This record gives sequence, C-alpha cells and structure tokens, in this order.
Amino acid sequence: MHLRVANLDRALAFYEGILGFQVQARVGNAAAFLGAPMADGTVYHHHIGLNTWDSRGGTPPPGGHTGLYHAAILYPSRADLAQAVRRVLEVGHPLTGATDHGISEAVYLNDPDGNGLELYRDRAPQDWPRDTEGGLVMELKPLDLAALMDRK
Repeated sequence: MHLRVANLDRALAFYEGILGFQVQARVGNAAAFLGAPMADGTVYHHHIGLNTWDSRGGTPPPGGHTGLYHAAILYPSRADLAQAVRRVLEVGHPLTGATDHGISEAVYLNDPDGNGLELYRDRAPQDWPRDTEGGLVMELKPLDLAALMDRK
C-alpha cells in the first residue's frame, strides 16, 4: 500500500517504531518506503510507501466519504500478531476493534493520519469454519485480546 500522510516523521514513528516495518529508502521529508522481513530473511523493498507529496500538513478525510476502509497487514503467526498488538497497546495507541472471524483473528486501529488498519493472522485452512456445502463461514465474534496477549 502507498499512503498519503501529513507528517512523514510521525508516520514513520508509527509504522517503523510501533508496527516494526523497516525503512528501506527515504526521500527527505517527502517519502519513505518500508518493508517487512520475508520467510528467507530478506526484507522486501516496500510493502508500505508513505508520502507527503500533496498531503503535507493535511487532515484525514471526513467520515461518510469514499476512500480506504482499511488496509490489512498479515502476520505470519499468532505470536507475531500478539507482539505487534502488544507494541500498539504499550504506547497507548487506541484500538477500534478486535474480531475473531473464524478464519482469522483481527485487530483494528487507525494510523496517525486516520487510515484504517487491520492487523491479523490467518488460521490454518483446515481449521476454517465451513457450511454444509463446504463454503467458508465468516464469523464476527469478539476476539479475546487477553488470550491473544498471553501468547508468547
């Protein structure tokens, strides 16, 4: 994803400092590109792009308008998701929700520019809930954050 942000340093403090992405390139105060480690240990050149090209000092879009609902960031394991959520909570950043979808566990929040984010992990496909015809059943149960956080 590539996001317009109002303040690059503030956005980097969130995406790098809290969520743990690694800056791969930075263009002054205009743009930065962040990646996450992949299975082989290399870091992708940019999973997330941030820029202030036409948004420096801007405000979030008003509610009730079209635009990004949220971007979803997949964590490889439940422990990795718990670690990310723990970092978010430790700095006092508010969550907007937490849902057990049956196929996944998801935590919702907004970044400092009001962009919606979903931090989630998928369950193994063999554990996904299915209806009698074999179709996926998407659940909307509250996620037990305490149980998630107990996970080391």
